[in-house]
Amino acid sequence: MKDATSFRTRKNSIYDKQSNSPFKISRSKFFNFLSCKRCFYLDRVKGLKEPSMPGWALNVAVDELLKKEFDKYRKEQKPHPIMIKHNLNLVPFQHKDLDIWRNSLKGGISYLHEKTNLIIHGGIDDIWFDLKEKKLVVVDYKAQSSIYPITISSYLEVEWHLSYKLQMDIYVHILRNMNFKVSDLSYFYVCNGNKTNSKFDNKIDFTTTLIPYRVDTSWIENKLFEMKDTLDSRQVPEIEKKCEKCAYLKGGKYFF
Repeated sequence: MKDATSFRTRKNSIYDKQSNSPFKISRSKFFNFLSCKRCFYLDRVKGLKEPSMPGWALNVAVDELLKKEFDKYRKEQKPHPIMIKHNLNLVPFQHKDLDIWRNSLKGGISYLHEKTNLIIHGGIDDIWFDLKEKKLVVVDYKAQSSIYPITISSYLEVEWHLSYKLQMDIYVHILRNMNFKVSDLSYFYVCNGNKTNSKFDNKIDFTTTLIPYRVDTSWIENKLFEMKDTLDSRQVPEIEKKCEKCAYLKGGKYFF
């Protein structure tokens, strides 16, 4: 195992105020900015690297299987059973760049915000197409395991699901800036693993629930300008009192 390092080595991941090249901001880094400007600044400007963690392998497996499932209906341009169940006039959206859009490492969906010279990008899970409105519908797969019933209100009101909603807002904002007509109505396709079975038996049973969410993109433009001001600043932002990372770093000073 290699020795741990504190700082980033890839120069293109560190913001350079003097550079004229557009700077990439992923959807996850956008959320980091919203959560704590100080941590965002230390990461993107000073190059302080956050501790890494392994990927969510089971969640990734669910995502991959869902993509294969929906791709079958995409190829046939037929509605998936969940669409029929909810009387939705939708089909999975076909596009030659869909595989790129799904992969954030390949660029995902992206656009250049010219006024800040920032490229906002992210990898989407799926896009459906509204046959009546002729608009794209953004869909995000979510895998979980909860003993509590899943309802629209309970799902959207969970505090840590705020990031899910902001994620959806950003995806819609990006696609609209890619000149697509995109519906205000998006969906979380929630797969809930049943952990009340008497035994494992080499499988996990899932129930699926479709959670509609009406996006709000009105806040994004102002936050992009705030982000640019933060990146350009010579001063490290103040500690965010609600940030656990800031609290951890601050607390660690007492031992050195």
